[in-house]
Amino acid sequence: MTIENLSSNKSFGGWHKQYKHTSTALNCDMRFAIYLPPQANDSKPAPVLYWLSGLTCTDENFMQKAGAQRIAAELGIAIVAPDTSPRGDDIADDNAYDLGQGAGFYVNATQTPWAKHYQMYDYINQELPELVKSTFPVTDQWAISGHSMGGHGALMMALRNSEQYTSVSAFSPIVNPVSCPWGEKAFSAYLGDDKADWREYDSTELLRESSAKVPMLIDQGLADNFLAEQLKPQNFTAVAKEKHYPLTYREHEGYDHSYYFISSFIEDHFMFHAKYLK
Repeated sequence: MTIENLSSNKSFGGWHKQYKHTSTALNCDMRFAIYLPPQANDSKPAPVLYWLSGLTCTDENFMQKAGAQRIAAELGIAIVAPDTSPRGDDIADDNAYDLGQGAGFYVNATQTPWAKHYQMYDYINQELPELVKSTFPVTDQWAISGHSMGGHGALMMALRNSEQYTSVSAFSPIVNPVSCPWGEKAFSAYLGDDKADWREYDSTELLRESSAKVPMLIDQGLADNFLAEQLKPQNFTAVAKEKHYPLTYREHEGYDHSYYFISSFIEDHFMFHAKYLK
């Protein structure tokens, strides 16, 4: 598969690069970013942390705002940040920020007009990792993390593919999308009216049925405007407690839903993943 380098920036001895490639899963061109730490080369490939971003975001939000490159360089961990949806003039979209382009929710859509392009689950879980591994000096040790909609994606991906990810973490994740306005709107559009299909992408429901134990860290700000209506972490933590799941759940007074919160604790997440990636 041919990929095109769009930009390169040296950072903490490593390289942040943006690429464009044609995705067969999504039937369109896609962009992603990768940070390669200074240790990464063909004789010493780096493990990978996949980062999934939230509503309205692209690959740029995390790479520019989280301040993750320093700790990634120190630990020798590569970062891969995909876009949050397919994009283009001929791609189905919606005027609202929480549906369509920028709001793929990391599912495989089954409904018209979304199904033609919105196969984000296959893209994140299969196509992009295969492309990254075949192109860059990285190992097949992968961790996954994300924020908000991306936190939903990270938890869901890890719970559905426990053999693929060494660990998972999230900031302010949408943990129970079948029971919140964001998830109800997106899932009904992308997946249809049968809520049995929704549960296949709901982390709380997946955790309830899971027998695997992927180490998990979740950070939640208590000043988050979306906490009560959209995020509902208590639904997830109750199931985790019942199942004795290896979850570390932390609440933080005064922190909101922004990248100020993420950048304050991103080093903790990399240190958490490093224990398992090494």
